[in-house]
Amino acid sequence: MENKSYISSYTNLSKYACLDEDASFFTKEATDRRPPFFHDADRIIYSLAFSRYMDKTQVFTFQKHDHITKRMTHVIYVSKIARSIGRFLNLNEDLIEAAALGHDLGHTPFGHVGEAFLNEISVEAGIGYFNHNIQSVRLLMNIENYGEGLNISLQTLDAIMCHNGEFALEKYEPVVKTRSEFLKEYEASYHDANVIKKLKPMTLEGCVVRISDLIAYLGRDIEDAIRLKIITIDEVPASIKEVLGVTNREIIATIINDLIKNSQGKPYLKLSPEVYEAIIKLKQFNYKHIYAKAYTPKKRAELKNIFKTLYETYLADLKSHNKESSIVKYYEVMSSKYQKNSNERIVIDYIAGMTDDFCLKEYNKIKKNKHTKEEVEHDL
Repeated sequence: MENKSYISSYTNLSKYACLDEDASFFTKEATDRRPPFFHDADRIIYSLAFSRYMDKTQVFTFQKHDHITKRMTHVIYVSKIARSIGRFLNLNEDLIEAAALGHDLGHTPFGHVGEAFLNEISVEAGIGYFNHNIQSVRLLMNIENYGEGLNISLQTLDAIMCHNGEFALEKYEPVVKTRSEFLKEYEASYHDANVIKKLKPMTLEGCVVRISDLIAYLGRDIEDAIRLKIITIDEVPASIKEVLGVTNREIIATIINDLIKNSQGKPYLKLSPEVYEAIIKLKQFNYKHIYAKAYTPKKRAELKNIFKTLYETYLADLKSHNKESSIVKYYEVMSSKYQKNSNERIVIDYIAGMTDDFCLKEYNKIKKNKHTKEEVEHDL
């Protein structure tokens, strides 16, 4: 974006904030009145992938409850929390919002369980590791807009790539990064499983989005688990509740206030040792008492079979150019540039982009072509 005719949204930013004029794009284009990161957010929310957030699992699947968090609600929580932190620290809220809204675009159906199954398939197929944050970047750069990609800033793409809240830190400090270094990290993530654990954002705004991902799900997942009667609040250790609070509201407020207190006027984000230790303990509690119980062994086996069946069927359909298959219809509307991808990569992209319902619908359709309706219904 060479012609900077936009009006900047912020005039009193921290000296550690990423300025609008620092925005870097892979493709030059004329600007309008929107600041660059504001423009990123617009492109993200109007993408096809954004609308699919509505029916993707956050943690719990196959639960008949209207108030359980879906991927869409989680993304909104991350955006709100991150913008709150950004406002207190005088950072660029447009960059924060864009990255927060786009951070989970590459997530698979059925949450992290689906991600694990797709990773197994991807590694077995020889096309590298599958990670949802890397897929989010790939989606924006190479899949959206019928395979032409969207022109999203380097800073937003980097914040999305480095957002993974699973890897909690006491201190979040950005690292200087060039376009080539960003691309090198992105490509390396497909070949080295350890790369994903070492990624650090190039902006303080990216650091905010990363910790906000963690803040957004810690307490909310507990409240969802209580609603589903998986745990009771009494099971959460008193030592954790004494530091962070009991409700999701209290947990969010405690962490945000602690973070701001220890980070104001500094080129990094910092948690107090006490709050950081409580976060680690709460994460461990959630993994043992919530995430490990979100799917029964039987349901995991069923989902693994669904992913395997979809992958093998679509691969065969692309090879035979089966006109009745949805994967062929998807392939045919994509750009010639995208069609140069391997069949394996195209199938992985397609499955990763599915909503939960569409994934099950496609599996049912495949099974009905092979078995009786009664067998399919019994199988699911």
